[in-house]
Amino acid sequence: MLYVSRWKTVFIWLTVLVSVLLALPNAFSDEELSAFPSWFPTNKVTLGLDLQGGSHIMLKLERADIVKERLETVVGDIRAQLRDASIRYTGLSGVGQQVQVRITDADKVEAAVEALRTLTDPVSAGGLTGGSITEVTLEQQDGGLLRLNLTDAGIDYRVSSALTQSMEVVRRRVDELGTTEPLIQRQGDDRIIVQVPGLTDPQRLKSLLNQTAKLSFHMVDTSMPVTEAMNNRPPPSSEILYSTDDPAVPYLIEKRALVSGENLVDSQASFDQRSNEPVVSFRFDSRGAQRFAQATQQNVGRPFAIVLDQQVISAPVIREPILGGSGQISGNFTVEGANDLAVLLRAGALPATLTVVEERTVGPGLGADSINAGVVASGIGALFVVFFMIAFYGSWGIMANIALAANVAMILAVLSLIGSTLTLPGIAGIVLTMGMAVDSNVLVYERIREEAKAGRPLHQAIDTGFTKAFATIVDANLTTLIAAVVLFFLGSGPVRGFAVTLAVGIVTTVFTAFTMTQWLMAMWFRWKRPKHIPKGVRTGMFDAQNIRFMAARNYTFALAGAMAFISLAGFATLGMNLGIDFKGGSIIEAKARSGPADISDIRERLSQLNLGEVQAQGFGDESSVLIRLQAQEGGENAEQSALSKVRGELEEQYEFRRVEVVGPSVSSDLTFSATLGVAVSLLFILIYIWFRFEWQFAVGAIIATMHDVILTIGLFVFLGLEFNLTSIAAILTIIGYSLNDTVVVYDRMRENLRRYKKMPLNVLIDISINQTLSRTVLTGSTTMLALLALYMFGGEVISSFTLAMLFGVLIGTFSSVYIAAPVLIAFKLRPESFQQDDDKSDKPAKTAAKAGA
Repeated sequence: MLYVSRWKTVFIWLTVLVSVLLALPNAFSDEELSAFPSWFPTNKVTLGLDLQGGSHIMLKLERADIVKERLETVVGDIRAQLRDASIRYTGLSGVGQQVQVRITDADKVEAAVEALRTLTDPVSAGGLTGGSITEVTLEQQDGGLLRLNLTDAGIDYRVSSALTQSMEVVRRRVDELGTTEPLIQRQGDDRIIVQVPGLTDPQRLKSLLNQTAKLSFHMVDTSMPVTEAMNNRPPPSSEILYSTDDPAVPYLIEKRALVSGENLVDSQASFDQRSNEPVVSFRFDSRGAQRFAQATQQNVGRPFAIVLDQQVISAPVIREPILGGSGQISGNFTVEGANDLAVLLRAGALPATLTVVEERTVGPGLGADSINAGVVASGIGALFVVFFMIAFYGSWGIMANIALAANVAMILAVLSLIGSTLTLPGIAGIVLTMGMAVDSNVLVYERIREEAKAGRPLHQAIDTGFTKAFATIVDANLTTLIAAVVLFFLGSGPVRGFAVTLAVGIVTTVFTAFTMTQWLMAMWFRWKRPKHIPKGVRTGMFDAQNIRFMAARNYTFALAGAMAFISLAGFATLGMNLGIDFKGGSIIEAKARSGPADISDIRERLSQLNLGEVQAQGFGDESSVLIRLQAQEGGENAEQSALSKVRGELEEQYEFRRVEVVGPSVSSDLTFSATLGVAVSLLFILIYIWFRFEWQFAVGAIIATMHDVILTIGLFVFLGLEFNLTSIAAILTIIGYSLNDTVVVYDRMRENLRRYKKMPLNVLIDISINQTLSRTVLTGSTTMLALLALYMFGGEVISSFTLAMLFGVLIGTFSSVYIAAPVLIAFKLRPESFQQDDDKSDKPAKTAAKAGA
């Protein structure tokens, strides 16, 4: 293995060179990159919204709107079909998803059923399902009663079609804002995610997305005064609508639209030539122009209403026929209001209302602070790891650090290549990877030391060390990789960014350990021709240790059991400080525009807004404050109203740096996916361990992992840390790290069980733990140093996330030694089973030897 072919050398360094080249654009601005040659790569890691600022908004299509509109359409179609067939009816009404009508002439019932067949015939679903869907079913009752039911499948079809149409409308509206690279994607059956980086006015975005923008032109009904219609009942063909004025003015409007917004081909904000007020100019297509001209010719002298989303914008009197197919809308607009209305009309109407069910907005100032904090934390963490490895391994430590630098370059190259989004937790994933990356080198180095200590020549020790460490490294990293993959598929936003960087980091770590480190070791040996381990390797201090870990197993079991019981009792009685991800509500991070934040004044002012429980606390420096609002009883729209009230109260004195709003429907979904994520990752990891080891090992890993999870929950309970989506990411990472540590210890136990078949199990376990003690201490130390840098310098936003992982690394190391190992004794693991496995594997070899003889 110490011989490295020329082709392998070329492959290794070509990979490193390409990685550095692909990662290099991230060090330059876009303007600087434009000066480079055309062949130079330009792909960069996309910064997440939490790093560059912007808005993440999840919109939910209101199914009730689709049902209501579909019901009204079916009622209208029934009325038209029966009239066309000259069939008399009574009691036509619709409620929920059912319409009923009674045919007055019993002889006409069959004719009525035939006339309504166009409603009940299956319709083609097009590309959605490739088949046909029955949207309406018909039931005949006694007395000529017909009941038509809107099917769930038909409503689902309409919702899906409306969601597709809504995405196009949303895309056109967002594009009109002139933002760079917005992301608009479908999520599930009824939701749309909109991410707009660098947005400075999220309120304007929400107002554009919230409005249905259904424009229509109606005649004002002058057959009776509007006050009489309000006191009694308006005519059947008319309805009362209110203006956008304050106070609102009622109008009696004919239901039949003269022209609708579907006939518009253009709309632009402009100024009225007479009054110089902002107006919206519009232009119809040929059909709309013809209908509008005909309507205005027939109604000169009468007022007509311009209606937007069931509100009257204006109701001018028709002075003369409007024949040019164009006009203008006036209504006390501001310049921005006129621009926004023009945008809405150009983009088209939404088929149904879109409700904001989740909002996460980060101001550009906080994004820049997060980048700086992440870079500082990463740099300090890297320095900690570099100095630590040199201190313990000397020249071998330098090799590990060179491999670590190549590893980070490869991570950035892969993230740039796949166009991944780097979030603040993603930076935490890179820092964590730096701490864990040296684990592979430590495993190899300690194996080499053991083989050399056993009397092998150094070149054979190096060869055997790499070979024996390979299986352990793969087993240990696969557990963390499984947790990262599950986190990616079940997580969202910044948590998914963390999962991506962690998963990429694991793959690049294993690659660099068995290519770069091996090449460097081979070159070092060829250059130095050493006979012994270098003096700079100082981990021999662990060799003299002969700690009897299992002698204390009863005490450690009792201690672990007591801590787990206290944690569960605290969870049951005190409960957890659940974040808005799981219970809904709003979080606002604000910064005083001048001077320190007056927290007591904020509490007093917000308590007068009738928003329920309001919390305000210092956050980082003295000018920053974190405000929490409880989930509002009125659902998603009430959450947005509460946020608007807080903005109106504080925006003059405070800059809103971060806003997160989670409605009840999203919080319940997040709770389910988080629970599922932990359960699924545990299941897959434990299946893998069961497959690779004996069943006792799998049970030991289960108990040790549950111990770590329960104690981490206890940390959140007793310290009052907010438990949110990043906390789930922390728990899954702790599970991966703990099992990584456990697998390394188990792998050595399995090896020793095959070697020392007569040795008592408790003595064998002690020997195995002592043999891997240097790796346990060194890897735990480098990981904790990297996380400590992240905790101290990474900023307030991820402090609880980092603290949980620091605690998890500590208890994960404890459980690998004092929980996972003693369980094997409790479940009476028998060395004979490994002897039987060896005998089975030896039989084919002996048979082959006899055949060869």
